[in-house]
Amino acid sequence: MQGAPFQKPTAPGVFPGHWGGPRPRPTMPSLLLLAAALLSSWAQLPAEASSWWSLAVNPVQRPEVFIIGAQPVCSQLPGLSPGQRKLCQLYQEHMAYIGEGAKTGIKECQYQFRQRRWNCSIVDNTSVFGRVMQIGSRETAFTYAVSAAGVVNAISRACREGELSTCGCSRTARPKDLPRDWLWGGCGDNVEYGYRFAKEFVDAREREKNFAKGSEEQGRVLMNLQNNEAGRRAVYKMADVACKCHGVSGSCSLKTCWLQLAEFRKVGDQLKEKYDSAAAMRITRKGKLELVNSRFNQPTPEDLVYVDPSPDYCLRNETTGSLGTQGRLCNKTSEGMDGCELMCCGRGYDQFKSVQVERCHCKFHWCCFVKCRKCTEIVDQYVCK
Repeated sequence: MQGAPFQKPTAPGVFPGHWGGPRPRPTMPSLLLLAAALLSSWAQLPAEASSWWSLAVNPVQRPEVFIIGAQPVCSQLPGLSPGQRKLCQLYQEHMAYIGEGAKTGIKECQYQFRQRRWNCSIVDNTSVFGRVMQIGSRETAFTYAVSAAGVVNAISRACREGELSTCGCSRTARPKDLPRDWLWGGCGDNVEYGYRFAKEFVDAREREKNFAKGSEEQGRVLMNLQNNEAGRRAVYKMADVACKCHGVSGSCSLKTCWLQLAEFRKVGDQLKEKYDSAAAMRITRKGKLELVNSRFNQPTPEDLVYVDPSPDYCLRNETTGSLGTQGRLCNKTSEGMDGCELMCCGRGYDQFKSVQVERCHCKFHWCCFVKCRKCTEIVDQYVCK
């Protein structure tokens, strides 16, 4: 596969209005001030609610076992809002791929936060992440974004593979800057359909809520919608042209090109960067989100936003849903977040020895297999007290 010059359209045609230009990354002192300004009470947090994310941890039946109009199938799927349940009844064959998208998003979240105090742990099969998602923090913002991105990714790919009856290969127009002698064809990932369907399904839960204008609840709804959109856009804008060579003995005298999704790890990396520079917002009396610190530029629809400071992830707290870091592995020599000093929050750590088995002394044998030995090694590991 070879990339080709390709100027992506700025939007698929259904994006909301743009919020402004790029924003400087806040400094550590300003973040502390923002946290103090945003501090709110978590004692009255509602019990953890079910979520469509649960489709990732509860098996979803494949489309071939669905019966058209069979409402009991959708009524038995956990975590769906009324609007999402109606979409399920109309697009039952999509549900397995929504589950795959949610699973992809959760796995990426766990990878990106593997060395952080909060590591995107699944706590149950209903709410998935537990009460911690009731707090409108940066971590919640990232979770909403990456899971929405996972749905776009899964649906777009399912269209290309012919798994869904309502969509097929991408119909994206030939890029103007593609060389004239290259063919625009093949079967591309249908990111346009994936974007539109993910917007309808994922946002349905938020759009059917009706809170008082200017209330904290409305602010949280706007935060969720913004972060869902940021996740979808990440997938859409990172899709690019892929090409395959044709010709005698690989001469590449002719190329066929199509639109292809980026590797989801790249999407996760970009959203993690957005997490690091997420904007602290608050709800106004007019029912709009505004920056807590007006010195920064307004966030764009591709940026993450949050309305609450992050809870203390050091200690287990049933009220906030924090699991704490007791028992987490840490790196004794690292000065980063995975280091024992920061990961264990100054509580110290215990050392133990473990046996690791790895393949070693591998040799290629003609023809055609590789044979390896198993080597054992005793290594020191450290866990937080």
